[in-house]
Amino acid sequence: MRDYSLASAADAQAVANGLADAEWYRSPISPDRLQSLSVRTNGRAAIDLLLYVALLVGSAVLLYWSLWSWWTLPAAFVYGTLYGSSSDPRWHECGHGTAFRSSVLNNLVYFPASFMLLREATLWRWSHVRHHSDTIVVGRDPEIILARPPQLGDWLPNLIGLKAGTFMMRRTVRHATGNISAADESYLPEHAKPLVVREARMTVTIWLAVLAGCLVLGSAVPLLFVIGPSFYGAWLMLVLGTTQHLGLREDVLDHRQNTRTIYLNPVLRFLYLNMNYHAEHHMFPQVPYHALPRLHREIQHDMPTPLPSLIAAYREVVPALRRQHTDPSWEIPREIPVASAASGGAGASSDTAQPRSVGGGAFDVGDDQSVRPGHVVRVDIGDRTFALYRVGRDIFATDGICTHSRSVHLATGTVVGDQIECPKHNGRFDIASGEPRRAPVCEALGTYRVVVVDGRLVLEAGLKHP
Repeated sequence: MRDYSLASAADAQAVANGLADAEWYRSPISPDRLQSLSVRTNGRAAIDLLLYVALLVGSAVLLYWSLWSWWTLPAAFVYGTLYGSSSDPRWHECGHGTAFRSSVLNNLVYFPASFMLLREATLWRWSHVRHHSDTIVVGRDPEIILARPPQLGDWLPNLIGLKAGTFMMRRTVRHATGNISAADESYLPEHAKPLVVREARMTVTIWLAVLAGCLVLGSAVPLLFVIGPSFYGAWLMLVLGTTQHLGLREDVLDHRQNTRTIYLNPVLRFLYLNMNYHAEHHMFPQVPYHALPRLHREIQHDMPTPLPSLIAAYREVVPALRRQHTDPSWEIPREIPVASAASGGAGASSDTAQPRSVGGGAFDVGDDQSVRPGHVVRVDIGDRTFALYRVGRDIFATDGICTHSRSVHLATGTVVGDQIECPKHNGRFDIASGEPRRAPVCEALGTYRVVVVDGRLVLEAGLKHP
């Protein structure tokens, strides 16, 4: 049996094999179309959120009114599912920063949703960054649902959150004492550790307040509404989450091989925020949830055939897990379109300038209208690479490679106001200064002066701009 633990020999082996924070395959798509699909709006996310909150509050009221009657069970089922399962994709999208255009609104949803799911907000932000860096890479990915050989006893109790929920509560209590494990430290940056401890202490305090409320009232009703639904309502999160990766290939750098897309009905798609288009999401995490169906249609020719339903997904997953129980090395084969398999995976395209030296470490990189608002132009000069942007009337230039991932070019990223968002982890940099503006990026980009000379853009690449 392979060792799936983090900070282990499997971790070192993944690094040695070039699987750690490597460059992943991305289906070809035009820069204009990708930019269009990556647009975020507060309005669409607000409408979906308000509907979700209305359903959550309405079911909570129904549960309270029906306490200790025959209606308690169906009311608790609805409320628990909305609380303990449907909060997961809201947590997920706001954690990526793609649900709302506003970072404030994303955080206003992300932190309460983290609490509802028994997740430590900062810890899980970094955990999910690692999941996207090293998806289903053994020893690196902290979010692998089942190790091989899979055991039904590891999956079934989590229909009511027994193993996962109790593990996360124990871990939170441990973090509240300042004890962070080597596994968590393997993906958690040093500067985030004090915040993890503070958040854990706040969470434990709230849990204790809920328990105190139960003692004062002499009733378990507070637990029915808080903490409890994180367990009894977790079933749908597990049922849908199981379809994402299980049975597929480990240790590959192509999400078409290790991530599954399935079709769902409109109700489940709303509850799941279109995360059934999971391969598309992993390939292009900068695309918000509401645009994933359109992204799916755009790159469908380059993807394996989606499974037509949730039932069809389990008809694939269950036999695969049975076979992996006796043969852990077996993996579900995925048929990749011939054209893309032969191409070697050139990835998503970007606007690229053809530089011409004008002396003194400066380069002509095109006419002054070649950099359009909202777009990024890639400039390669020898073994160096840059990114050009237009913000308002001004042209800016930065280093082209993200300082966090170091395996993806910012020219395939998304311009959000005056910031550039990395297409791999949704980290953001200030375009003018190069400074980090959103985790997981911590190190600034180099910036360079661009001047207009006779209608031409001249990049002064020989010296970083202060």
